[in-house]
Amino acid sequence: MDTLWRIDQACFDAQLAYSRTELALYMRRPGSFTLVAEGESGEVAGNGKVPASILGFIVAETRRKSGHIITIDVVAEARRAGVGSALLGAAEQELRRAGAVAVALETPVNNAAAIRFYKQKGYFVEKTVAGYYSNEMDALVMTKDLRRSLVR
Repeated sequence: MDTLWRIDQACFDAQLAYSRTELALYMRRPGSFTLVAEGESGEVAGNGKVPASILGFIVAETRRKSGHIITIDVVAEARRAGVGSALLGAAEQELRRAGAVAVALETPVNNAAAIRFYKQKGYFVEKTVAGYYSNEMDALVMTKDLRRSLVR
């Protein structure tokens, strides 16, 4: 848990990162699951505080027929290597197995790289939520229909 929390702290600024308590709460909610991406022994995967084998993780949940991506975190050294795509694809498969027909997530309106990534994975912007992050920053709610999409 502490390793995943440290990765989350490194991936997001203080306004966006979860506290230890928040992350633990999301990971333990009914219907939630956490997937961890591990690299081969000896791969560089962090700033020295994170074990080399953990490249990233995703926390998601299902509620009835809908899924929700709570967070997806990939250490800086493993970005653009397919780790995020693999995590998202595996989470979407798990959501489908749990009966979800659609999935949603939130991302800051100013995170162009994340928005581009999600659009490439078949997500579209459904709406903007003002003040979503700490009542200061707006978020885009992005959704994907899991019935019409193939795992990418």
